[in-house]
Amino acid sequence: MFKIPRGTRDFTPEEMQRRRFVEGIMRNTFIVFGYKEIQTPTFENLELFKAKSGDTIIDELYTFTDKGGRDLALRPELTAPVIRFYVDKLQMEPKPLKLFYFGNCYRYDRPQRGRYREFMQAGCEIIGTDTTEAYAELIAMAYKILENVGIKNLVLNIGNLNILSSIFSRFNLSKDQQKYLTPLIDKSLFEDVFTALIDFGIKNEEARNLIEILKTSDIKKFENLLNDTASKKELLELKKITDTLKKSFEIKNFQIKLSIVRGIDYYKGLVFEIEAPSLGAEKQLCGGGAYELISLFGGKDTPTAGFAIGFDRTILALEQENFPFPTSKLNVFIIPVNEEMISKSLEITQNLRKKGILTDVDLLRRGISKSLKYASSINTTKVIIVGPKELEQDSVTIRDMMTGKQEIVKIKNIQKMY
Repeated sequence: MFKIPRGTRDFTPEEMQRRRFVEGIMRNTFIVFGYKEIQTPTFENLELFKAKSGDTIIDELYTFTDKGGRDLALRPELTAPVIRFYVDKLQMEPKPLKLFYFGNCYRYDRPQRGRYREFMQAGCEIIGTDTTEAYAELIAMAYKILENVGIKNLVLNIGNLNILSSIFSRFNLSKDQQKYLTPLIDKSLFEDVFTALIDFGIKNEEARNLIEILKTSDIKKFENLLNDTASKKELLELKKITDTLKKSFEIKNFQIKLSIVRGIDYYKGLVFEIEAPSLGAEKQLCGGGAYELISLFGGKDTPTAGFAIGFDRTILALEQENFPFPTSKLNVFIIPVNEEMISKSLEITQNLRKKGILTDVDLLRRGISKSLKYASSINTTKVIIVGPKELEQDSVTIRDMMTGKQEIVKIKNIQKMY
């Protein structure tokens, strides 16, 4: 017996219905916001991901050499392929360019709840603008996508890496020291951050003040630390973004959080994350912000921002909140009473299907009793029984599976019932 590879999953018809339901709402929200769907290959040249993330990413990748001797990798995420696509073919398109996508990604990681080696990602990029209203719209769309799919309890955190870097500089932290602190801050390991600050020679009181700044949502508490023009401008921009979120997009459920660092070098300035507290430790559903990758991939430097949504965790969050997913229903199940009725049953089946009516027919010749039981098990609304006596009058018996009521209906009138 063959077993499924570790970190991958099979999906039942019911699970796929849930996934397509969520995907459909997400796709529609992207489209409503003016985004257009694209698709990139499942595998790319290995150098693409090394250029974006460095050689350290190799251990996380599924890599292989093809028959032409080319080093390739299954995509671990979709931002790099999309920017590669943009640099290759889309640079001359009118700006801003709004792109969205869905796709399976592959990462050699330790499987756990909500984290798999093969996983689906939804995301988008907006290329060619860095206005405050563009950033506010991007955050609003991410929030609305998760709200529209039905998640009730969402936490939106917004930060700015340039502001954080300026504050680090006030504490005389070097770039290497900042780089060491970033992953600790990203995981909210503040005790470890404090220990590291003491090791870096920061006084006890100053270290505690910095930790407090990382935890606070009050802009006023860190505003006085920003003396240079660039960081003050960043703070003003951040305020404009949050004001626009409140006034234009009616999103007030958010907090400023400088500890949002994303942990990735190419992010610059605005960053944000959306969490579902119901998921516990692995609660992040969405992450994104402004970044610089286009010039790294050989294109002309252009403002770029985007986000990615963990599709699988979104499903988990809905299940955790006991979301009432729609259940599948079959409009009609047709039962031929005997072999002589099969041909007419198939004819009726096809006529209903041509009208877009969800119709199935008994293919096992199992008889009325067992067929009715089967029809009930697959959530059928009505059953059509094709029998010889009724057929002599060009009629069939229609049974309502909810009430049990039966009636004789002319074949020509069946479609009028739907």
